[in-house]
Order: sequence, then C-alpha cells, then structure tokens
Amino acid sequence: MSVPQTHTGRVAVITGAGRGIGQALALGLAARGATVVAVDLHHPDETMSLLGEAGHTGLGLVADVSDPVQTAAVGDRIAREFGHADILVNNAGIFPFVDIDDLDYETWRRVLAVNLDSQFLMVKAVLPAMKAGRWGRIINLTSNSILSNASGISHYMASKMGNIGFSRGLANDLAPFGITVNAVGPTLTVTPGVREVHPPEALVAFAQAQAIKRNGLPEDLVGTVAFLSSDDASFVTGQTLMADGGYAR
Repeated sequence: MSVPQTHTGRVAVITGAGRGIGQALALGLAARGATVVAVDLHHPDETMSLLGEAGHTGLGLVADVSDPVQTAAVGDRIAREFGHADILVNNAGIFPFVDIDDLDYETWRRVLAVNLDSQFLMVKAVLPAMKAGRWGRIINLTSNSILSNASGISHYMASKMGNIGFSRGLANDLAPFGITVNAVGPTLTVTPGVREVHPPEALVAFAQAQAIKRNGLPEDLVGTVAFLSSDDASFVTGQTLMADGGYAR
C-alpha cells in the first residue's frame, strides 16, 4: 500500500535523528514526501544512507542542539539550503538514571540542556524561516514517564514536564503565524539507547503496565507525528498526545 504524500514540498527538521525514534521519524516523513534535515550529535550518516537507499533527498548535520552557537548555525544552513523550514521535531534527549542522593548539578544541568534547552534553541534557530512561510508544525517530544512512579529520574521528569509547558506556551505565541505546537509523549520505546540502560525484564514489566501489552517501537511514533505535522492537524495546537500504548489513562 502506498504511503499518502501528505508532506510533499515540506522541509522537516528532526533532532536526534541518527538512530532510534528520530531515525524512524526521518524515514517516515520522507516517505510522505518531506525533505528531511537529520540533525544529530554524532551520527546522522546511517539515517542519510537509509534515506538515500529509499530514494529520498535530505541533509545530514552534526550539531550539539544544546549549544546556542551550533543551533544558530543549523538554522543558518537550513535557510541557505532551502529558504524555508516547515516542520521541526524536537526529539533529541538523554535519560541517565541517577538517584537524588547522587544527582549532582552538572548532571541536572546537562539533562535540562539536552532535553529542554535544545527545544527552545532549535525553535529560535528555524523560526524566522518558518514564520516567512506563514505555516509551520513544531512537535516537541516529552515522555509518559511524567506519570510513572519510577525512581532515579527526577531530573528527567523535570525536563519532560518542561517540554509540555514550553509547547503550550509556544502554541499561544505562534498561532497568529499559522504555526501549531504540540507535544508527543512516547512510552518506553525499544531503541539502542533504551537497550543500553534497561535490562530485558524491565522492558517486559513496562509493557505489562500498558493497555497494549507490548513494548513500543520507534515506528509506532511515525503516524502520530505525521498527523500532527500535516495539514490535517491545522486546528490542533497546545496539546500533549500520549502515544504510549495506553500507559497514561
């Protein structure tokens, strides 16, 4: 079955696009016609290779999206290459487990910088090009962990609650320009990064807490983000959609 070309002519900027959820979103939006700008701290090459194999064009950029200078450079490059940016998916994030007794300020600040500051910085970087087109979709990844009773993630939960607040406030600021802003909250999604920190039994236990009793996969987020970044979602803004298999209910 062919994929509907709902994103033809759109430039979609995706952070944390080197693997996992970001890579799946890059491939999914490209399949719907978008030109993808894959931004990653270390390795957009694999994603760009997969896009090329599928016959899609795009741009891979290496950048630390928590750095104001590097994000501004990303915005400048996008403006030069394409002249406009239509979709921004703020997906980059880190999730170190640290109990509050061991949580130091450096780790606290790094988590907030990568998970929350980066969303602000990337919005600032692409907003001039997005406003010029009087059309835009900004999707900020949060997490259903904000509803969990897990320990050792107070810093992570703080950043993810911040994603929701930022999205709601930004939606009010940008509505006059035809730009919508929404947040998407995945469940614990089986990615290379998640496998590095969660043993298999933890993944099984998390799945059992959901209505849909299987672990989420990166591909499970594609449809949600594709909808929110399309014309069909023109009247949806300031919302948080938990695409989490029914964990939040």
